[in-house]
Amino acid sequence: MYSAILPLVAFVVSFAVCLGVIFFAKKYNLFLDLSDSSKPQKFHHIATPRAGGIGIFCASIIMCFYSPFGYLFILAGFVAFIGGVIEDFGGSLSPKSRLIIQALSAILGMVLFNALILDVGISWQFPFVIGALFTIFAVVGSINAVNIIDGFNGLASGISIMVLASLSLCAYIVGDAQILQVSLIVLCATLGFFVLNFPKGKIFLGDGGAYFLGFCIVEIAILLSQKYEQVSPWFALCIMIYPVYEVLFSAYRKKKKGLSPLYPDKMHFHMIIFREITKNNYKTSVLIWAIAAPFIFIPLLYMWHTKMQALTILLFIALYNLIYFRLANPRKH
Repeated sequence: MYSAILPLVAFVVSFAVCLGVIFFAKKYNLFLDLSDSSKPQKFHHIATPRAGGIGIFCASIIMCFYSPFGYLFILAGFVAFIGGVIEDFGGSLSPKSRLIIQALSAILGMVLFNALILDVGISWQFPFVIGALFTIFAVVGSINAVNIIDGFNGLASGISIMVLASLSLCAYIVGDAQILQVSLIVLCATLGFFVLNFPKGKIFLGDGGAYFLGFCIVEIAILLSQKYEQVSPWFALCIMIYPVYEVLFSAYRKKKKGLSPLYPDKMHFHMIIFREITKNNYKTSVLIWAIAAPFIFIPLLYMWHTKMQALTILLFIALYNLIYFRLANPRKH
């Protein structure tokens, strides 16, 4: 049974915890993201707390009081969250350790509430082992996809809110009150952080927040697409295509230069938009929201139609590449 009060409580708790994080971070000099112009992905000018994920996670714990499923969901998500929090508190995880922690959260999702991808929208299903490996790949990819777009005020959280709204509508359409409740709780918890992050950037999402949101989004999407025939498995990829393609495209262009995919640079889509068009932190987020929004919400109109989802994905990729190459190489156009 759906309860409208829980998402509202999640918003209030998230907002309050984030305010507390801001206060204690500045008072005790904890988990501050220092301004450093030498780092390519720094666009702020004052030391800012980077632990907004604490507010989102604490508020999301409310789902534990809704159903046993909520408790299991939080338990699996905690693993991804804590891996990011370690880095937010100044710790340093190796890429291998980070991937192992994220993979563990995916495995817990499979074991605790059967978030396993077997149906990928073709005429046959994956065998269990291949499905399990593919699920781990998808979860780890989503976690890192949200993290990679966390570059400007409201960008990652705004995209996440829109994706969670689309998933909530999907859950409502198929009549799954349990997934609807979880989606709205995470959405409102994110909104409680968002109002402090956008437009002024009083607090940042941090790795913990990005990892947890990436986990929540992909797990909800897996459950909907695998449980209901009227939800194409490609719907999940379609509504997440912006951050997912950002990861794939970034890895491709870095590999062409002989660089590691983990090497930081100034050539991400949001950085190009900032440098060539907006020259403003929060306006960059607004413009990218506008570009991404149709690909997040319009697919709901044909969420069962795999070919239409694939066509929508290709359309986004074409638009992304057109914008990116025109802005990254303005002298050629």
